[in-house]
Amino acid sequence: MDKESKRRINEKKFTHWAELSDGGRRYYLEVKGKYGWKARYIKEVDANEETVKFFQEIYDGDGKLREIHEKFPFDKGHRKIGE
Repeated sequence: MDKESKRRINEKKFTHWAELSDGGRRYYLEVKGKYGWKARYIKEVDANEETVKFFQEIYDGDGKLREIHEKFPFDKGHRKIGE
């Protein structure tokens, strides 16, 4: 699959993105959960639209970051952020 095809797929899956200084992009999608919490899925790609990092951030009802789950390139599991 070429770079432009991958870019169209990423733009369709993720609602927001930002250009990075190295020519890559950071895509993200927010999903509302129960009790006012939300998850933000973040995908970082290089200039060829190849995934270099994928992780999930969990925010509480006050918008405070509570957990990070790094999934790619290595699944590091959930890491709680100061309580």
